[in-house]
Amino acid sequence: MARTAADTAVGRGVTEGPAPSRVVVCRDCCCGTVKVAGDHRTQTARLRSAVPMRVSECLDVCEQANVIVVQPSAEARRGGARPVWLGLVNDPDATEDIIAWVNAGGPGVAPMPAILDLYVFVPNQRSARV
Repeated sequence: MARTAADTAVGRGVTEGPAPSRVVVCRDCCCGTVKVAGDHRTQTARLRSAVPMRVSECLDVCEQANVIVVQPSAEARRGGARPVWLGLVNDPDATEDIIAWVNAGGPGVAPMPAILDLYVFVPNQRSARV
């Protein structure tokens, strides 16, 4: 029997219904490698266990490694919410703040924890197409 998106979401903090906010985690040439300090496998596993996520190849903002993009839900995007780019996310507490925000609804739905302001950056035009 084929698995559906709802089946794979079970146990990951994802509720049924409209597509929720999700995260994109860069893991390529700099992000997630020994070039940047941190426990990248644990961070990726923790995000995967708690929120809808996908791993991306290089997002072309290596100077901001580790990069996580929080994408709004489809409904929030229709209301004007845009992806939030977070850089230098190498602290497990920041990862937990991102998880809490995404599970609360993410961009356009829930206020971003103030501490995450320290990680927000504006990507170059090429990278912004995530």
